Amino acid sequence: MIQIAHRDTQSYFGILLDDNNRKPLCRLHFNGTTKYLGLINEDKSETRQALGALEDLYQFEEALWQTVDFYENE
Repeated sequence: MIQIAHRDTQSYFGILLDDNNRKPLCRLHFNGTTKYLGLINEDKSETRQALGALEDLYQFEEALWQTVDFYENE
């Protein structure tokens, strides 16, 4: 069973797998004028994707599932 948790920081809103800060799924950067989704890859580096609207998050579903699969197979 997958458990998703969140943590709010000053610079981003983090989405975590299993409430573990060593398993970040993504980061939401909504503080500035341009909104970004920070996708986490296998080496745990972040790639920011600009969002025009909140609904744009749905286009990154596959990338988010790939991150979950990576952590589940570690």
